Amino acid sequence: MYLPNKEVTRVTSIGGGPIGGGWAAHFLARGYDVTLYLHDPAEIPAFNAILDTAWVSLTALGLAPGASRDRLTIVHDLGEAVANAQFIQESAPENLTMKQALYKTLGEIVPPEVVIGSSTSGSMMTDIQADCATPERTVIGHPFNPPYLLPLVEIVGGQKSDPEAVKWAGAFYQSAGKAPLMMKKEIPGFVATRLQEALWREALHMVANGEASPADIDNALMNGPAARMAVQGQCMAFHVACGAGGMATNLDQFGPALKLPWTRLDAPELTKELRDRMVSGCDDIAAGRGFAEMAESRDRQIVAVLNALRASA
Repeated sequence: MYLPNKEVTRVTSIGGGPIGGGWAAHFLARGYDVTLYLHDPAEIPAFNAILDTAWVSLTALGLAPGASRDRLTIVHDLGEAVANAQFIQESAPENLTMKQALYKTLGEIVPPEVVIGSSTSGSMMTDIQADCATPERTVIGHPFNPPYLLPLVEIVGGQKSDPEAVKWAGAFYQSAGKAPLMMKKEIPGFVATRLQEALWREALHMVANGEASPADIDNALMNGPAARMAVQGQCMAFHVACGAGGMATNLDQFGPALKLPWTRLDAPELTKELRDRMVSGCDDIAAGRGFAEMAESRDRQIVAVLNALRASA
């Protein structure tokens, strides 16, 4: 029913913000013909800025044969955008009502054999597909930001999704150069976002209680677990940390510490004072640098890490 994933040459990206625009850049760099749907022509300059930034890093990582920005078409009519699509990546705003209406329309105008992947980070596909006439081909394809650099994409279907469409999506994303995580079940926040949110809540608590500043927290992460996590996730880091005994030794020795009252995983009250401390602390770290400069620096350094990992593989 679904086109063999390696035969896909035409992709439609719905939305041109940091996620949708990032996806468009990724697919262009992998040699696809990309149609980008922008609701408003006024969005074009912001998208072009995203693509300009992304293309520097994508070029440094290495473009696929035939990859070219000339293979991009920007349209403002949804029907035109999906007319010849072989896969659709939806990155509309995080508004469930809006997404449900969009999928109702897509269910009516997109051929049923075309899989639609949603970039949503806040909604479950069961809810998104509620009003879609062809929900079986709709799946979550949740990336990590920026999607043109970070390989992760979390994949899961909703209650009405066809398991074959979910399987197809995993194979397609892998053939498109991503690192798919095929989720066991549909859960709010998926996997990576929930882990990230646990860090975020702890950070907010420490700032709120005057225990650490945003700079302290970023220092701790960047010069502590961050470099190790590029080669080992949390589970393997603890497994290897305890020598020959591995995870068994870790749990037997440090398991009781899990009951110590170190963490405050409930979200803190986001008071104006906490909000202002976070904003001020991040402004201090930015030291006058604007978004474009910081994004360029971030991407350049991620590219260096990815290339170093490739070289040492």
